[in-house]
Amino acid sequence: QVQLVESGGGLVQPGGSLRLSCAASGSILSFNTMGWYRQAPGKERELVARITSAGTTITADSVKGRFTISRDNAQNTVYLQMNSLKSEDTAVYYCNAGANYGNYWGRGTQVTVSS
Repeated sequence: QVQLVESGGGLVQPGGSLRLSCAASGSILSFNTMGWYRQAPGKERELVARITSAGTTITADSVKGRFTISRDNAQNTVYLQMNSLKSEDTAVYYCNAGANYGNYWGRGTQVTVSS
């Protein structure tokens, strides 16, 4: 069974940085895509960034130029580097993995941007 465990969330001031990590229980090479989504209170879950097994990335317009998704196949980990954080980035961030045999989610990590 696939398990995804997020880490790296926390409280940060506006303009600060955080790096989220998503560790998979198995090889991430088996996934077609891995991505980060977020859900703020009262809002729907939205895509933040996604990376394919070939390394192609997609980043939401709202975070483009500030957030970067990357992967370390040897560590079976996907990262989300978040810079120049804004209050509107406050949300629970979820890791997602998509494969031909299923779609998987982590439990999420809270990111709060506040002074």
